[in-house]
Amino acid sequence: MFGLGWMEVGALIVIALLVFGPERLPQAAAQAGKTLRNLRRMANNARDDLRAGLGPEFQNFDPADLNPRNFVRKHLLDDLEDDWNDNKRSELEPVAASAPYGAEPVDELGFGELPPYDSEAT
Repeated sequence: MFGLGWMEVGALIVIALLVFGPERLPQAAAQAGKTLRNLRRMANNARDDLRAGLGPEFQNFDPADLNPRNFVRKHLLDDLEDDWNDNKRSELEPVAASAPYGAEPVDELGFGELPPYDSEAT
């Protein structure tokens, strides 16, 4: 529940008992529930009004997609995950043996060998 464990929930209940007292705690919990329902209803109404105002082209619009993290996950990473899942692991080349971006593999230098030097590149 909201990323809280049983110890945190128990601590919140004890703090609520100390702050409100046992006789006012049920009233405070009922008021918090009403407030939460009202906030949820207002958010749903705002979302529905936004969808109605945007028209039928945006019928599948979800405001959570405006969060950059969700946008990247939905539009970029899902395609990568689909491609990864489509390929079988046995068909993939080992990462160490594959050359990046289609470059030809280069022989590794032995101990004490100097890399090639290009005077025009520096």
